[in-house]
Amino acid sequence: MCGIAGLFDIRGKRDFDPGLMKRMNDIQFHRGPDEGDIYQEPGVALGHRRLSIIDLSTGQQPLFNEDGSVAVVFNGEIYNYQELVPELEALGHVFHTRSDTEVIVHAWEAWGEDCVQRFRGMFAFGLWDRNRQTFFMARDRLGVKPLYYALLDDGTLVFGSELKVLMQHPGLDRRIDPQAVEEYFAFGYVAEPRTIFRGARKLQPAETLCIRRGAPVPAPRTYWDVQFTLDNPLTQADASAELTERLRESVRLRMIAEVPLGAFLSGGVDSSAVVASMAGLSAEPVNTCSIAFDDPAFNESAFAQMVADRYQTRHFVETVKSDDFDLIDTLAALYDEPYADSSAIPTYRVCQLARKHVTVALSGDGGDENMGGYRRYRTHLMEEKMRNAMPFGVRRPVFGLLGRVYPKADWAPRVFRAKTTFQALARDAVQAYFHNVSILKDDMRRSLFSAGFRKELAGYNAIDVFRRHAFNANDEDPLALIQYLDLKTYLVGDINTKVDRASMAHSLEVREPLMDHKLVEWLASLPSALKIKGQEGKYIFKKAMEPLLPDDVLYRPKMGFAVPLARWFRGPLKARLEEVVLGSTLAETGIFNRDYLRHLLEAHQSGARDYSSPLWTLLMFEAFLRNNSGASAAPTVFA
Repeated sequence: MCGIAGLFDIRGKRDFDPGLMKRMNDIQFHRGPDEGDIYQEPGVALGHRRLSIIDLSTGQQPLFNEDGSVAVVFNGEIYNYQELVPELEALGHVFHTRSDTEVIVHAWEAWGEDCVQRFRGMFAFGLWDRNRQTFFMARDRLGVKPLYYALLDDGTLVFGSELKVLMQHPGLDRRIDPQAVEEYFAFGYVAEPRTIFRGARKLQPAETLCIRRGAPVPAPRTYWDVQFTLDNPLTQADASAELTERLRESVRLRMIAEVPLGAFLSGGVDSSAVVASMAGLSAEPVNTCSIAFDDPAFNESAFAQMVADRYQTRHFVETVKSDDFDLIDTLAALYDEPYADSSAIPTYRVCQLARKHVTVALSGDGGDENMGGYRRYRTHLMEEKMRNAMPFGVRRPVFGLLGRVYPKADWAPRVFRAKTTFQALARDAVQAYFHNVSILKDDMRRSLFSAGFRKELAGYNAIDVFRRHAFNANDEDPLALIQYLDLKTYLVGDINTKVDRASMAHSLEVREPLMDHKLVEWLASLPSALKIKGQEGKYIFKKAMEPLLPDDVLYRPKMGFAVPLARWFRGPLKARLEEVVLGSTLAETGIFNRDYLRHLLEAHQSGARDYSSPLWTLLMFEAFLRNNSGASAAPTVFA
């Protein structure tokens, strides 16, 4: 795992400032503390920070082909590189290292832009081909590894593994993007391809960008997508057996390392399944790392211990205090743009613990999205059954009116009593799911933003992110639709972002077997009935794991990796929260309606409402603003 950075003159061959390139590379030292290097030639500068995992002695970057005409800087792992080497050697390519990085330069020479189709792994890389005068960037299919870039007014392409790399360049437009603010307060993160700054973008998962010097810059190209065909004819027994073998293969590929390796073990189904698979593949005890909480409501360490005992792992546990909120400013600096998933705190702590014992850790991330594990999926499916009982043209006016008029409807059948149920029935599937996952719902965001800021948004709504992806989804199956939306948004913008930054802050590589693209494709072929059966999520996965894991782990209620925000904001963080929400930093942006900010604060602290998630979102936005005092909304104050 590493950090990459670079500059490319898309028009000519200007010499870039070596000091600038050094600052860009050094700002991400945490991503690769083992080695670092910079390569420059007229019109090109490439930087790399290395966390040594494979081929410790000869895998330095930037790495070149035989004649030095192709150079690459690479972050990630190509898990099938050992299969590609003999194929490329048969085409006449000569390898000088045992590194998976060298496969990239030769694959580019052999297959051009289509080289990414051959890679199985997590990756983000930038590649310069002098002979073709071409710069090529790519990101892995599921967006495990990040890649930020900006096209500056002077014709410079600047890119890096983190937004802070781009922020070293004085030419970057650091004005806040109003549409990014709207997305942040809906999702808790800024969705790809946008960033919080107008001048920067994220390359989306499964995208490449190929720029030939002197030619117009094309739009990024998508090279892969998951198709929810749901047409696999396997029986339940056969699907269960094949799932076990496919997980085993995915884990095996991710156990290739020349440094200490282990796994996160939360006590949930996904991480426990990964650990069980590792134990079956390893002659030595598996290193496992868990975080315990001193608050029993959030502590699942006993279940992790069950799995550790069953497989006799070398188990490391540390207890996190329930008032572990000192990381707020650390997280703001770590994520660069606003990020509001409070589970970033325990994730940071478990990465901190793991790095004391291993350099590579396997995780269970991706299981919920791929196998139907979230409770909100079951809620959505129940709502969809009710919605499908009546045409949308009838539902929308009838239940829309009821949702507005009746705050309570005790006369109605039980399923129709809640105001929120009426509102849900008036929506289409995409609107309903967007509403369910939004931190601040549409009406709350309208109240939160000032009149001037709403004018700046010009009608933009974050649901457009979902609409854009839903166009490519299987909208005939309600579960497939929302799984696809989560794979494109939540998994990338929230989960992968959280794990990448938290792990890289501690120079730890995290690998995700449940995000192997071949496994994801196969799971998307299974009927939805094998994923959710009645009220049981991840049905086929749990059945597959029954021989390997105790029922107490497989069938207990899902807990999640949460922190006690509501209690913090009514107790130890009460004064700080009031200072932030009603303070000058938020007020001076002109973005917010101060009366509504006061309402959120007072309603929560009185106990009338639980506004802990919206308040945490505001707290992290304010921390972002303080950490990036050079950033400004334009205009700074809205009329």
